[in-house]
Amino acid sequence: MMKRLTYVLLCFAISIGMAVAQNTRVTGTVLSADDGEPVIGASVMVKGTAIGTITNIDGQFELNVPSSSRTLMIS
Repeated sequence: MMKRLTYVLLCFAISIGMAVAQNTRVTGTVLSADDGEPVIGASVMVKGTAIGTITNIDGQFELNVPSSSRTLMIS
């Protein structure tokens, strides 16, 4: 019985660790505040990391970010 309980607790602890380490896929479109047109080649970065991408010809981007990240910087 004790082995079984230990095994269940170990599996639970591993699954919590895996859930915390997951990434989140963020997608979006960067538009100009002046005319509402898509911004081509805008830099989209996760604040405090080296994770980033640039927007495509339609101003769209897709980025996999750590689930703990909260802020994107766009320039």
